[in-house]
Amino acid sequence: MAGGGKSSGVPARSPDQRLEALRKANMIRAGRSQLKKDLAAGRVQIVDILARPPAFAETERVSALLLAVPRLRERACLPVARQGPDQRLEAAGRAQ
Repeated sequence: MAGGGKSSGVPARSPDQRLEALRKANMIRAGRSQLKKDLAAGRVQIVDILARPPAFAETERVSALLLAVPRLRERACLPVARQGPDQRLEAAGRAQ
């Protein structure tokens, strides 16, 4: 490492742990991608997702999901959803 070999503060992981973390991250990405496609196609309603987000979407930004809904403007939704544009779904659920 540059700078005298100082640790970055991140614990070392075994190759198996890294592989498992990558698998988990990929599952979350795939779930979020499918959720946005379902929102765009009208197969799921944003109200239902905001009320009870799936586990893979809890750390997604509310604004990212609102942008997936056709003909829905983020600014028009925010007062209704009572969320900030950068708020994550897990925090939104606790606030309500």
